[in-house]
Amino acid sequence: MEGRNPNIDTRHSKTVTLPRLNRLRPSLESTALKIMEESGELAQAIGKFRGLNGEQLRVEEAEAMQMVAQELVDVAQTAVTMMFVLEEQYGIDIEEILEEHVRKLKMKGYCD
Repeated sequence: MEGRNPNIDTRHSKTVTLPRLNRLRPSLESTALKIMEESGELAQAIGKFRGLNGEQLRVEEAEAMQMVAQELVDVAQTAVTMMFVLEEQYGIDIEEILEEHVRKLKMKGYCD
C-alpha cells in the first residue's frame, strides 16, 4: 500500500499523527466540551447504524462505518488538541504520560 511504512505491523499498532490547530485558541474547558460534542456525534453515528434511535436503517453498513470512522477521527483530533493545551498551558509532559499509559496496558496484559 502506497504511503504506508512496511516496517510497522498495523494489525498490532496504530500511529496517528494529527496537527496542532494553530488558528484556534482552545482552553482546557472548551476542548473538554468539544470532546463531549464529538463523542456524542460518534455515538449518534453508531446508534443510527444500529437503529437505536427508533428509525428504520436507511444507511448501508459500509457508509455507516465510514461515518463512524470520520466521527472517531474528529474525537481523536480534539483529544490531540487537548494534549497540546495540557503541554502548552500547563507544562504536562504528554510523552511521559503516553509511556506510562503503554506500560500500564502491558502490565495489565492488554498488549505486548
